Amino acid sequence: MKKHIQLLVNGALWEGEVKAGQTLLDLLREEIGLTGAKKGCDSGECGACVVLLNGQPVNACLVLAVDADGEAVTTIEGLRNDERARAIQEAFVQAGAVQCGFCAPGLIMATWALLAQCPHPTEQEIKEALIGHLCRCTGYVRIPEAVRQAAARLSGRKEVTGVGERIDRPESSAD
Repeated sequence: MKKHIQLLVNGALWEGEVKAGQTLLDLLREEIGLTGAKKGCDSGECGACVVLLNGQPVNACLVLAVDADGEAVTTIEGLRNDERARAIQEAFVQAGAVQCGFCAPGLIMATWALLAQCPHPTEQEIKEALIGHLCRCTGYVRIPEAVRQAAARLSGRKEVTGVGERIDRPESSAD
C-alpha cells in the first residue's frame, strides 16, 4: 500500500508516493538521492541518520515517511551554505573529531540543533545532545571538545580550554 505525501526537504517541496512502512531515511537516500544521513544501525542506536524534522533532531531510521507528511526536513546537504554548519564542521576538523566521517553528518546535525537552541551549552547539555551517537574512530573526548569549539566560534570567543572551562576573549577594538 502506498500513500501520497509532501515534504519540504531542504527548503524545496518534494511529493510522491511512499510505501506504508518506508522510513524517512530510506526515502531521503533512495528516492530523493540525499545520502548525507547514513544508514548505520537502522534501529535508532547510532545517530548516523540524524536529520532535523521541523528543526528538531530525529533519527530518520525511526520516523516513517508517512508520519513526516507535511513537515519540514533538513539534511546535512541542506546546511551546505549555512554559516553555523560551516563553523561546526571546522571545529570538528580542528578538534580531530572526524576520522572516517560516517558519524559526522549526524553529529553535526545534533550539534547544529543544540547550538541553535542553546548558544552557550554546559557540559551536561552537550552530553545530552550527543546521547545516542556512536563513533568508533575518535573516542568520546574530541567530539564534545568540537562542540565547545563550535560554540566559542559562533559566539565570538577566541579560546575554549579544558572540559567545562571557558575563556571569553573579546575582540580587540582599534580605538
